Amino acid sequence: MPKSLRTPRQKQLQQLLIRVRKAKTLTQAEVAQRLGRPQSFVAKYEGGERRLDVVEFIEVAQALETDPCALLADLLRR
Repeated sequence: MPKSLRTPRQKQLQQLLIRVRKAKTLTQAEVAQRLGRPQSFVAKYEGGERRLDVVEFIEVAQALETDPCALLADLLRR
């Protein structure tokens, strides 16, 4: 299994998180504030410069007010 930031599944996750954020009408800065992180943190995982670990993924889902299990299920259906 490649550890690339550019795998198809990683790109799908990025797009899913962007789509959810925009559907909630949140900016990157607002999500970052909820996470207690700089805006660049959100920009980097959305732009594919950085991967999220499991704990970070759960925190991002919670910041987006979305069930992390539902996000994973959506990703797996793709």
